[in-house]
Parts: sequence; structure tokens; C-alpha cells
Amino acid sequence: MQETHTFTLKELAELVGGQIQGDPKTEIRALNGLELASPGEITFILDAKQRRQAEETQASACIVPPGCELTGKPCIIAVETAVAAARIHTFLLARPFQATGIHPTAIIGKDCAIPEAVSIGPHVVLGRGVRLGERVRIDAGAVLEDHVVLGEDSVLHANVVIKQGCTLGKRVIVHAGAVIGSDGFGFATDQQGRHYKKPQVGTVRIDDDVEIGANTCIDRAAFGQTWIKSGVKIDNLVMIGHNVVIGEGSILVAQVGIAGSTTLGHHVVLAAKAGVAGHLHLGDGVQVAAKSGIHSNIPAGTTVGGSPAIEARKWMKSAGLYNRLPEMNKELRNLRREVEELKAALGKTPEQENK
Repeated sequence: MQETHTFTLKELAELVGGQIQGDPKTEIRALNGLELASPGEITFILDAKQRRQAEETQASACIVPPGCELTGKPCIIAVETAVAAARIHTFLLARPFQATGIHPTAIIGKDCAIPEAVSIGPHVVLGRGVRLGERVRIDAGAVLEDHVVLGEDSVLHANVVIKQGCTLGKRVIVHAGAVIGSDGFGFATDQQGRHYKKPQVGTVRIDDDVEIGANTCIDRAAFGQTWIKSGVKIDNLVMIGHNVVIGEGSILVAQVGIAGSTTLGHHVVLAAKAGVAGHLHLGDGVQVAAKSGIHSNIPAGTTVGGSPAIEARKWMKSAGLYNRLPEMNKELRNLRREVEELKAALGKTPEQENK
């Protein structure tokens, strides 16, 4: 059973730069949701709408935004409540790295550089010349092919595959089943419709503090490198094509697909199922709505939606009009009929009108 650590409300407030209301010596061992929290735990609310629930929670303390202080319950007041809750939760769950060494079923290739402080699980396979940093954890069944580099404090969950020559930085987390460095989808087609594979001889570079979701695939470059820059967060089931560059701090939500040689600036957000065509550029801070299709370059700071994607306000207006199409079609038919009747009436001669 995992050892439980307790911290005072003062220690947690100092961690996130928050202010304290109530007893700073209140002891906290865990963070939990409003309805699930019990004594000894801290919970959080995001706005005043949740204040009533927070007053009734069994938690010993609550993280609240300014102006939402609770009556009779200790609080940490934080401007960015969700961020403070995430940081405190991570802190409460943190445990020192345990170096379990190399499991006897693991297969280790020649000329690997493996420090003592590692944890390599059952049936892991390391190819020739693999280099691991300190405090790396590799779970069961993961495969690192020849000359892979994995930086310190990184974690590979079960059945991850890192293909030859790929480089991963520090504090990288790769969830189960992800594949990094598989061949990019490149073929040349002749006049008879036969497809000839273009060799994919580049690599993948992943910088520090990147997290990659389960069953995500990141293709190696045709030449050069596919590059995921620092702080990028990638959800499950994302597909990133060859020679793509993802800028710092960007977020890719589930089932996003990016075709080859497209580049993203820093802090771009692609919502679920967004698709981006190849050889495009999305500028810094671009935000793309779910299920959108990107077929052209997007300037920095733009929010778009739809397929093909257009500026978000136009897209929302268009979506509203789309819902009214049956009603508008009926009105159009009525107007056409009235116009025909007016034309017929205006087209009659005075003699015809007197008959």
C-alpha cells in the first residue's frame, strides 16, 4: 500500500502562490472532487455557481477563486483555480523515483548506456546503442530500437514503440501503445496507378516536457526530422505525419490528424477530430474547433471552425443558418410563387383586366 503524506494548508498555498482563509495548519493528504471529498482532503471550485456545493462538501479545505470564500471552511484563494488545483494534486501524488533496475526478462542490446537509477519492466527490448537518462521508467513490453535516446525522468508506458534513431528529451511521458518514428506515408504513383514507396530516412525529435497519449502515431521524417517542441501535450489517437513541426506549448486533442510537412506555431490548439492538410502553416496561437478541416494557411491568433475552416464568427453564423435551411427553403418557395403571381398580374392588358 502506498505511503500517505500530509501537508499543511500553508505549505500548499505557498506552492501555488495562493492566499489562506482559515486555519493554515489544516492537514491535507489528498485532493478530490466536490462530491467525493472526505475529511483530510482538499477540493476546488471554479466559480461562484459551485459555492453552495463547496459549503456542503466533506472536504477539510477548498481552493476557490477570489470573491468565492466559504463560510467556516479553510480555503486557498487562487486566481487560476484550475491551475492551482492541478499543481496541488500533482504535488500530493508525487513519490520519489524507485529504481527497480532491469527486469530479468528484458532484452538489452549491445553498447547501451543505462544508468543505475532506472526501472525497466518485463519483456522490454532495447536495441543497439540505446541511451537512457537518469530515473527513466520503461514499462512492460516497450520496444526502443537502435540508437534511441531517452532523456532523464521520462516515462514510457506499456507497449510503446520508439523506432530507430529517435530522440526524446527530459520528462517526456508516452502512454500505452503509442508509436514514434514509424515510416511516413510517402508514395509515388505511376501512370498505371502503381504505388512506389518513398524511403523515409529521417527521424523524430521530441523536446522536454512533452506528453503523448495512448495509441498516438508520430511518423519519422522523409528527410531531416519530425519535431515536437517543448511543452506540447498530445491526446490519444492522434496522427502526426512526416516532417510536421509542432510549436511549443501546443495542444492536440483526440483524433486530430496532421498531414506531412505542415508546421504549427507555438500554443496552437487543435480540438478533437480536426484535420490539417499537408504543407500548410498555422500561426502562433491559432485555435481550431472540433471536426474542422484546414485546407489553407491560418494567420497567427485566428480562431477557425468548419470544413473547410473559416473564421469562427462566420462559421457560427453559418451553422445557425444551416439549422434554418428547411424553414428558409419553404419561405423561398412561397416567395417564388408570389413573384410568379405578381408577374402574371402585371403582365395582363387593360382589356384583359376588364373581361
